[in-house]
Amino acid sequence: MINVRKSQSRGHANHGWLDSYHTFSFSSYYDPQHMGFRSLRVINEDWIQPTMGFGTHGHRDMEIITYVLDGALEHKDSIGNGSIIRPGEVQRMSAGTGIQHSEFNHSASEAAHLLQIWILPDTQGLPPSYEQKDFAPAQRPGQLVLVAAPDGRDGAVTVHQDMALYTGVLPQGSVVSYALQPQRYAWLQVARGAVDVNGVELETGDGAAVSGETLLKLQAAIDVEVLLFDLA
Repeated sequence: MINVRKSQSRGHANHGWLDSYHTFSFSSYYDPQHMGFRSLRVINEDWIQPTMGFGTHGHRDMEIITYVLDGALEHKDSIGNGSIIRPGEVQRMSAGTGIQHSEFNHSASEAAHLLQIWILPDTQGLPPSYEQKDFAPAQRPGQLVLVAAPDGRDGAVTVHQDMALYTGVLPQGSVVSYALQPQRYAWLQVARGAVDVNGVELETGDGAAVSGETLLKLQAAIDVEVLLFDLA
């Protein structure tokens, strides 16, 4: 079964400096029918305007993944990390017992376009931690690339949950298949472009909850960038 969450049905908040679309309930947007999917709690698509950003704020007991699509974002946190996140890179921050952090777009002309993803951890009270890796060289066209996993296998960032995140940049007409093991679920998020998934068409900003399927066949209708979550 594939249940589609259309882009235009997402929650929306435009704060001027931040334009954000919420796949699931977040902040002032509340929809009891869309509180998350399995351990996936948040997918926010954000545009942060030039010379703007999130001031220092805190989180607890959440796995936070940042995936930049365009532009660049500066990260600073209370455990001593400071970095610039660019397209092709994946940042994982485990809030654990508590972490303070900020993000800022230093560009004078270009908005930073990103996906912010929250995963519920399998254990609470973990020490806060941080990881960032560049997957750009591994973004093989027409293939899914593992970027996050609980065991950090194949060079992925390590998440504290039984889930795996793959990204794929698929040229028009290319086809890629992904096998789901028994009792596993998937969420597919289209970052840009259009793709056919088992006969279901998805476009930019669309998401899809997958259950009871054993094989996902993704065919790029046009050039497309997708995120595939394999969830317990």
